[in-house]
Amino acid sequence: MNDVIKDKLKTLTTKPGVYIMRDENGNVIYVGKAKNLKNRVSQYFRNSPKPSKVQTMVDNVSSFDYFITMSEMDALALESNLIKEHQPFYNILLKDGKQFPYLKINLKDPFPKFEIVRRVKKDGAKYFGPYFAGLSAGEILKTINAAFKIRTCSNKITETSIAKRECLNYSLGLCSAPCTKRVLQEEYKKEIEKAINFLNGNDSEIEEIITQKMLNASNNENFEVAITLRERLKMIKKLKDRVVANLPKDVSKDVFAYVTDGLSGVITYMVIRGGKILGIISYTCNDAELEEGQTLFNFISQYYQNMLLPNEIILSHEIPSTDVLSEFLGKKINFISNPHGINKTLLDMALQNAKEYLEKHLEKDKLKYNNTLGALKVLKEKLSLREFPHRMECYDISNISGTNKVCSMVVFKNGEPSKKDYRKFKIKTVKGSNDFASLEEALSRRLKRYKEQNGESFKEKPNLLVIDGGKGQLSSCYEILQRYGLEDEIEMISLAKRIEEVFHPNNSLPTLLKPGSAELKLLQRIRDEAHRFAITYHRNLRNSKMAKSCLDEISGVGPKKRDALIQAFGTSEEVSKLSIEELEILPEINHNLAVTIFNYFKSHPITYQPEE
Repeated sequence: MNDVIKDKLKTLTTKPGVYIMRDENGNVIYVGKAKNLKNRVSQYFRNSPKPSKVQTMVDNVSSFDYFITMSEMDALALESNLIKEHQPFYNILLKDGKQFPYLKINLKDPFPKFEIVRRVKKDGAKYFGPYFAGLSAGEILKTINAAFKIRTCSNKITETSIAKRECLNYSLGLCSAPCTKRVLQEEYKKEIEKAINFLNGNDSEIEEIITQKMLNASNNENFEVAITLRERLKMIKKLKDRVVANLPKDVSKDVFAYVTDGLSGVITYMVIRGGKILGIISYTCNDAELEEGQTLFNFISQYYQNMLLPNEIILSHEIPSTDVLSEFLGKKINFISNPHGINKTLLDMALQNAKEYLEKHLEKDKLKYNNTLGALKVLKEKLSLREFPHRMECYDISNISGTNKVCSMVVFKNGEPSKKDYRKFKIKTVKGSNDFASLEEALSRRLKRYKEQNGESFKEKPNLLVIDGGKGQLSSCYEILQRYGLEDEIEMISLAKRIEEVFHPNNSLPTLLKPGSAELKLLQRIRDEAHRFAITYHRNLRNSKMAKSCLDEISGVGPKKRDALIQAFGTSEEVSKLSIEELEILPEINHNLAVTIFNYFKSHPITYQPEE
């Protein structure tokens, strides 16, 4: 523990708040909340035994900051926002946009329909799910549509609206055609109730309906339909196989089991709806909390955002502040940490899954560590870097004969791509094909934004800049670093492709990393990713410009006539070669317009330049 930490520990308050742990480079490595800041933060720095992953985190802490909040609830909300902003290595990080699918129906509509969504909203609609681990929301929806005549179209149906005719589904017996008033609202809602009854766990009625339909199709020698219905029956059987004995069908509960070996951890999540286990999934967990119950608390507070909340949550460890967590999630939940009977059986099942997952993935996690953080530690040592390269940036130029010049900026954090921080530059001041000058312009603009603290991805300091090239490229880029007075703050290297030599500024002798080593592969990955990103941006930019045809510049040629010319002759270049008589062949082109087009290309000839 250094003097900075000792002094700050003396100033800590007993009020609730959020604390931020930083490494020697000022990077945020952990964010936590506390009901009592003094007690919580002091625990990390006492000379008492700690789990290995907690001790590893503490060993990397150089300083910490804290924020006082009005309540523990406010601390939880602030902690959640700071974790999303900083993405600390020792926090649980659940990616946004990975929500499981649900089936949604709005019963307020006169003729409601089911749809698949991935976010649960407080909109008064009814949600079923989530569906994962072998259960497909799409397949369940197809099963519902095969049994009940519920519409699938997106038409807005009101009491006064009426469509011109029914769709194909009505002819196939899959829809009751409420759009043409073929069914009364009361009759339609009975079909909806049957479907909801199925989603709530009652399978017998839908199984009978689909079985009968399959037999009828087979008897009528409509074997294709019969085979499709047979697949729907398989889905129903899969659901029936997940029934939990002695569990009421109207119960919704989730199970969370946490196991750890002190260094690595796994949380297994099991969801039970309608008396069935809808899915089981496991997550590796790198949370540097002192208590296992607090780790579960942190996981659950992130996990249930935009998700359907159960009535009960069964836990392998007792968690603190359950009232605060319920308030944060927006629903009163019964947390059970010492289950009995069927709840204990479910928890034992989740624990067994977590233990097996931990055993199988320890080797995988070790490999990931060696290729990321482990490789960075070796790089720091082998390249004699002043700082741990937490944030690496690499740049690459792409152009064709000096046109559409672009530069990519790729960012790796802790050895992994951070795509939200990627940026791309259009080169504005360089004439012709000059990669040196283009790279200098892009780097100059990036460093200027850092000095001004302007732009979300540009505010954070890169620990290491990787330049694709040899001594020449490195020297020109290092001059930009010196121009902004950042040569002592930001380190720079270049990677030459010939034999993968690593060059340092002001040093003509390269460093050779071991071929095939994790640290060399990491440098190759960021370089190749920068090249891919630059090529993709250049191609998209070029295609966008090519899409704007020179035909648009000809008076009298609008979008329809332009499309007709392109469809008939292929490209603007081919059109430019046509005579007036050949142009007049198209019905859309009269004689006067054909003359206009011919004269335009006579005065504006197209010169074709091949790609290099």
